[in-house]
Amino acid sequence: MKSPWLIIFTLLTTSLAFNTSYAETQDEDLKKYRTFFLNKFSNLKLEDFKDGVYALDSIARESWIEIEEFPPYEIYIEEGEELFNKAFSNGKTFADCFPNKGIGIADQYPYWNNERKEVITLPLAVNECHEKNNGKKLKYGKGKLASIVSYMVSTTRGKKTNIIIPSDSDAVAAYEKGKQFFFARRGQLNFSCAHCHMAYSGSHIRTEVLGPTLGQTTGFPVYRSKWGNMGTLHRRFSGCNKQVRAKPFKLQSEEYRNLEYFITHMSNGITINGPSARR
Repeated sequence: MKSPWLIIFTLLTTSLAFNTSYAETQDEDLKKYRTFFLNKFSNLKLEDFKDGVYALDSIARESWIEIEEFPPYEIYIEEGEELFNKAFSNGKTFADCFPNKGIGIADQYPYWNNERKEVITLPLAVNECHEKNNGKKLKYGKGKLASIVSYMVSTTRGKKTNIIIPSDSDAVAAYEKGKQFFFARRGQLNFSCAHCHMAYSGSHIRTEVLGPTLGQTTGFPVYRSKWGNMGTLHRRFSGCNKQVRAKPFKLQSEEYRNLEYFITHMSNGITINGPSARR
């Protein structure tokens, strides 16, 4: 006999993954998605999900709160601020590439660029700014770019996630591709993102508790103890693909940007509290 949660999960993924009517808006997807998590974790409020797995695991939360008193990511924010304000060879800085000089704008990413017909993420925008001003392309997973993004996100703390999917058919198609990626099985283990981080969120895998995707994007970039440094969201995507024995996509590939578009939209209304620390 199937468990109640497996039945709900099957119904939910079917309605989301195979919804072909764009008239059924992303707001309806959002309602279904939130209802799933808020029913599963009935002791939590929507805002609680900004803390990721630490909203579910009370024992791990105690250690996390202690770590947050002297967060390991602070040095990366400081490095990012220095790099952000350092002049390029042409005298310009990153601030010249962004509205409001790059301060407090991370809540606007990712967004749909109608001229380019693609999703633009903050790391992509940072790297394009760097290259535009005669800099070499930065690594997307860690290092200087992760520090710069950490600084920019830190100036956005306290704002609510609010990613709007325009009615443009191409934008909706990108969103739908991200949704399909989330629910599609892949790799030798034949798992989807939704298996671990939706259906089995809150369950243990060895000593780890699987975190929910609801609110997941609000804390990135993150300092992971496993990594020993800061990492971007797409670095985490890549790691998840490897864990199910699937070939990962390139960081900032169209596939990962569309996935980020979908799951960030699913976290609308939740406060941005990144960068943060995770195990």
